[in-house]
Amino acid sequence: MFTEIKPGHADALRRDLAAMADAAEAERVHAAVRQIGTLHDARHVIFDNDTRFMFASVFDGSWDAYIDDFAKTLVGERFDKVFSHSVGFPGVKDPGVKDWFIAHQAPANVFVSAYPDLTVQQIYKDHRVEEAFEEVLDTPAFRAALENPANEELVNTPAFQKLLEEASA
Repeated sequence: MFTEIKPGHADALRRDLAAMADAAEAERVHAAVRQIGTLHDARHVIFDNDTRFMFASVFDGSWDAYIDDFAKTLVGERFDKVFSHSVGFPGVKDPGVKDWFIAHQAPANVFVSAYPDLTVQQIYKDHRVEEAFEEVLDTPAFRAALENPANEELVNTPAFQKLLEEASA
C-alpha cells in the first residue's frame, strides 16, 4: 500500500520505524507476529523526497483475517503509530480502517516466492523438526545405530540416504 506522508512528518515516521527496529521492541513485535502466525515478511519504505510511504507484506490466509489479527495485538498499536503519519489514516480500531487500507492498495504485477507452497506455520514446523533432527544426529546413540548391522537395511534405503545427505549439506 502507498500513502501520502503528512507534511513535516517524515522524520517522526523515520523515528517511529527506527524505534520498531530497536532490539527490545523488535523482540516484542516478533513475538506478536509469531503469535499471529501468518506473516512472512513486511517492508516499510519512505520515498519521493519524504512525501510518500510504502508498506508491503506477504501473509497467509485472507486479507480480512490478517488485518483483524494484527489489530488485536501489539502490532496494531505499531500500525497506529506508523500510519498516524499518513494523510487521512483513521486508526486501526476505526470501523473504516479496512476501507482506508483498500483505498491505498496497489496490486503487485508480479510476485515471486522461493517457497510458494509453504505457509508460515509449515515453515515454523520445518524449523522445529530440523532442530530436533540435528540434535538426534549429534548423539553418540544415533551414530551407534547407524553402525549397527541390524539397521543396515534401513540405513541403505534411498530415503534414509537422502535424509543423511540433506542433513550434511
